[in-house]
Amino acid sequence: MTPIEQVRAGRLLRRLLQLLVGLWLYGTSMGMFVRSGLGLDPWDTFHYGLQTRWGISFGSVVIVVGFAVLLLWIPLRQWPGVGTVANAVVIGLATDSTLNLLAAPTGLPARWALLVGGLVLNGIAGALYIGSQLGPGPRDGLMTGLARRTGLSLRLVRTTLELTVLAVGWLLGGVVGIGTILYAVLIGPIVQLVLPLVTVRLDPARPVPTVEPAVGPDYRVPVPSGGDPA
Repeated sequence: MTPIEQVRAGRLLRRLLQLLVGLWLYGTSMGMFVRSGLGLDPWDTFHYGLQTRWGISFGSVVIVVGFAVLLLWIPLRQWPGVGTVANAVVIGLATDSTLNLLAAPTGLPARWALLVGGLVLNGIAGALYIGSQLGPGPRDGLMTGLARRTGLSLRLVRTTLELTVLAVGWLLGGVVGIGTILYAVLIGPIVQLVLPLVTVRLDPARPVPTVEPAVGPDYRVPVPSGGDPA
């Protein structure tokens, strides 16, 4: 759907509320991952690495990178939706809020609790904002746009992007650990389980793209086919 079609597809208030709740919880889960100290997903490894060099808050890095990635949409002829712009801003604000309120635990059991809780919350939050069907996040839109323009498979493009930002983030000082592996293995199945329960049904008179989770090493990953996404 185009951005206009997304807004006109019905149940807008419900979808906006679900979008904002999903994005805020997503940012909260990212803060939990950071505080666990047990590893981050590929993009957040990249964000963390940049934070060590830029000296600004983690959430600010997320916002800056989000808008920088949106610039790459221009040659790909991607159109951002309401959810795309909200994704670039709200997640960063929620992450900083969580980091300001949540102290880093000292014991390993508490760190594992943050990691597991953050992983489950991230999957639920991702399903919520994707299920609102108001547009993909900047990074997911880059993935689907590159796949469409190059003719390469979505899985290949996604894997290449994920490995690239993970490697760069690690070289910059980002945190890679057991949490990185668990995220890659489990986030797809969690979103796939929750997504059918929270996807908002739109106006049946309008064509609605199916929402198909892409299982892989990225958090914001299930994306509506024909659109672009978290």
